Amino acid sequence: MSEEKAAPQSAVVIKKYANRRLYNTSTSTYVTLDDLSSMVKSGIDFVVYDAKSGEEITRSVLTQIIFEEENKGTNLLPINFLRQLIRFYGDSMQAFVPGFLEFSLENLGKEQEKFRSQMMDAWGGDAFKAMQDQAQRNMARFSDAMKAFNPFAAAMTGAVPGAPAPGRPQTAPRDDLQALKDQLAAMQQKLDTISGK
Repeated sequence: MSEEKAAPQSAVVIKKYANRRLYNTSTSTYVTLDDLSSMVKSGIDFVVYDAKSGEEITRSVLTQIIFEEENKGTNLLPINFLRQLIRFYGDSMQAFVPGFLEFSLENLGKEQEKFRSQMMDAWGGDAFKAMQDQAQRNMARFSDAMKAFNPFAAAMTGAVPGAPAPGRPQTAPRDDLQALKDQLAAMQQKLDTISGK
């Protein structure tokens, strides 16, 4: 009996041809690795088979998706983690690693929703505005503290508390807000990637 016939009934069957093209048998269309990545994030289960041999190659295709994501600059997997993972190949602990990683990622996915809810509770509906206000307050406190530790620098430059330093362009609040929004969007993307959404 071929591996293809043993596929779970609920899983979408994807066939990979010699020309490296992937064919979704449920929609009768060719798909890309990006399409398969979107299916994973949407929670759609699929199994990939080599069209010629019928061998299941899901693991290698999923690994290829991770490789492509890492090449796009997402960099979800730290270098030290990758080195440690390579060290486990052939080690006596190798058999325990897959179960441990699966358990850890499942728990991280569960905690992600709690984290999102806590962020909404802490920052309210307009998280970007609240974070911008907090960042501005922190910068003002830091500036005041620096002046308190070095009052001569402020006197020598004739700096007025709260005024921008001479010769330095003042950054627009919108630029700071956009930078915060970009950082939050990047964090959200990483959290979504981790949770598999």
